[in-house]
Amino acid sequence: MNVTVDDELWSAVGDPTRRRMLDVLLADGGGTPTTLSGQLPVTRQAVAKHLGVLHRVGLVHVTPAGRERRYEVDQAQLARAVAQLTAVGTAWDARLQRIKRIAEAIQRAQKD
Repeated sequence: MNVTVDDELWSAVGDPTRRRMLDVLLADGGGTPTTLSGQLPVTRQAVAKHLGVLHRVGLVHVTPAGRERRYEVDQAQLARAVAQLTAVGTAWDARLQRIKRIAEAIQRAQKD
């Protein structure tokens, strides 16, 4: 099975802080670097850098909000990431099932 994967997208969501940030943004309907830094164990500067990565891969979009910028999750890009993850998971499930069948066949052959 051939699955096309966007490496930059996966790299962005591979970081636990960015995943937590996406969770907070989804739960709150968006946020600013200041509000996010109050909910995460990282500085506002670190939050801004993580948001920059998420923005670069299209997982969040930004709108000016006074002196700050408000970030919201891009639902279409998030759905794309979920679809990729599901496809890769399905491919790995198939591979693991093949490995299991081979191992079981080897084990049966050794008993005979």
